Amino acid sequence: MTQTHASVADASFDFALLQQSAARTGGRNRRALWWLLGLLSLLSGSVVTLLLYLNNFEAEEAARRRAADAQWLEQSVQFHFRRLEDDLRVLSRQAVQQGAGADVVPVGQSQDLKAGMLWREPGVVLSSGWIGAGQLGDPRVGPERWPLDWDAHPENAEALALMQSTSQGLRRAAYAGLMLDRADQPTDVLWLAVPYFDRGQFAGNYLAAVSLNQALRALLPAWFMQDHRVQLLSTETTEAVETAYRASLNLPGTDLFVQVDLTQAQPTTVPRIFFLVALLFLSGMLVSLYALRRDIIKRQQVQALLQAQVALRTAMENSVTIGLRAWDLGGKILYVNDAFCRMVGYSADVLIGRTIPFPYWPAEQIDALQRVHDGILAQGTSGEGVEVQFQHADGHLIDVLIHEAPLQTATGEQVGWMSSVLDISERKRGQRMAALQQEKLEASGRLVAVGEVASTLAHELNQPLGALSSFANGLLNRLNDGSIKLAELLPVVERMARLAGRAGGIIQRVNAFARQRELSPQRLDLVRLLQRVMGLFGDDNTLTPSWSLPDHPVWVDADELLFEHLVNNLVANAQDWAPHGGQRPQVWVQLRVDKDQGMAVLSVADTGPGVSEEAQATIFNAFVSSKEGGMGMGLAICRSIAEAHHGRVEVSRDPLLGGACFTVRLPLAKPRLRKVLP
Repeated sequence: MTQTHASVADASFDFALLQQSAARTGGRNRRALWWLLGLLSLLSGSVVTLLLYLNNFEAEEAARRRAADAQWLEQSVQFHFRRLEDDLRVLSRQAVQQGAGADVVPVGQSQDLKAGMLWREPGVVLSSGWIGAGQLGDPRVGPERWPLDWDAHPENAEALALMQSTSQGLRRAAYAGLMLDRADQPTDVLWLAVPYFDRGQFAGNYLAAVSLNQALRALLPAWFMQDHRVQLLSTETTEAVETAYRASLNLPGTDLFVQVDLTQAQPTTVPRIFFLVALLFLSGMLVSLYALRRDIIKRQQVQALLQAQVALRTAMENSVTIGLRAWDLGGKILYVNDAFCRMVGYSADVLIGRTIPFPYWPAEQIDALQRVHDGILAQGTSGEGVEVQFQHADGHLIDVLIHEAPLQTATGEQVGWMSSVLDISERKRGQRMAALQQEKLEASGRLVAVGEVASTLAHELNQPLGALSSFANGLLNRLNDGSIKLAELLPVVERMARLAGRAGGIIQRVNAFARQRELSPQRLDLVRLLQRVMGLFGDDNTLTPSWSLPDHPVWVDADELLFEHLVNNLVANAQDWAPHGGQRPQVWVQLRVDKDQGMAVLSVADTGPGVSEEAQATIFNAFVSSKEGGMGMGLAICRSIAEAHHGRVEVSRDPLLGGACFTVRLPLAKPRLRKVLP
């Protein structure tokens, strides 16, 4: 009733369609009122006729009880015999699996099954055993009682043979009986054959001899036997007893009946109490009819509202361009809208009822889509959705974005998923075009950067090449004069080799960078690198920098040659500006580790005039220089190298030296995992 009230109170659906629906229900309300009045008149007349009915009530009640008892007895017998058939079917399977062949399993042997009451009750199953397909028809092969009943009477042999052929031909359980003794008198013994088929091939029958009298004693409870006498009949006679009734056992292959006689009269009821109760219920029914009329009116109003909601939601569904798809937890499609059908090119009749793989899945992506499908079944989709590709019926691929929401019943039980499918093919095409344009822009920018790097590095090569030329000329002069010894010659040649190797490495790096090759980052110890680089300063420069390095390695992933070039540029720039300050020229280089941010921090400070706040915004731009004759490329290259290593370079004023302080921050390398020896 809560949902009904909520629907009635929902004013958002109160439009012309609802008013028309409510107007049409007025006529139905009047017809319903006339029907209720007619029903009231009928009930009033029923009260009058009830007195006449009570005279015959007791007899009819007794007949009804007898019929109910007959039905109960018939159903109980059929149920327990069906359970006995199931027990024998289990024993048949065990006999085949154990290779029992034609061996007989005696009654009472422990069997690994949860048997029914007829199997468990002593004296009901007189004999049982398994007969393979090859021994059928042989009266010598069977349970203990089988050859005795076979030889007792010719009709027994005929009935038992027919039972076996029937079970094999009809592939169901069959019965034979009642068995006749040698005096041509029927006994209470009934034979049951349950066939077993192994992989479609008939394997044999499991036979059981059942005592019907013992079975009826086991089936009928004590309270039933107190008021009834049970008699087994082999054929239905025409004699009728007023207090007796017959129930057919309905065992295939037999015509057996059970006659039940009522031995004690049923207690007399008080029909007048029923009449008073009927009057009481009639009064309550009058009240219920009034409440039912009010409820019918409310339900009709709610029905009109629901019809309007369905019409509105159908119109909304047909107007949207987003595909909608509902599928159950097993992956079967339950519903698709027109937009989804247009998107994939298949009609709703083709899609509804289909399971994975769906016809709109590309053949080469079935495995990937299967994994996505399993993930959705497990946890749905995230807020961003899932991007996959569908294949239209004409063969072209469609990029789609899928969002899944649980499909739940009114009780909150999830029965599947509701999908909204958005065609993002145009967006993906635009993204690919944008990526292509970005790649072209990056290539153009890289060419510009190559030009910048080439210009700057060409300038930087003047120093090692000039020094190399000076060493070579000096060495030639001393060799010509004969004023140099072999011990003095070796350090000069080694220095020339280092300068030549340094110049060659710079040229190789520019060449590789110009051909758009990636950087060559490696695990690098900045402490050892700075010790080597700083050791080269002072031989060819008037101002030797001071430095402070940690006493432990500082590992980063960096290109050694590019980082060495960055350090040379920053130190050389500090050496150029340090003498222009108001104190003794100094250059200070410091390396430290910022563990909180996971960064290696390199600082190069000088005693120069520093960098003004206005110049800090443009100092790292290309072709911007405040030195006379400078190209304005050194700091731009430093910034490019730092950013290429996922770091950054900053400039500020040093609080101690008073000049500029350039700070380079590079991420620390991830620690290597030590291999634990077993």
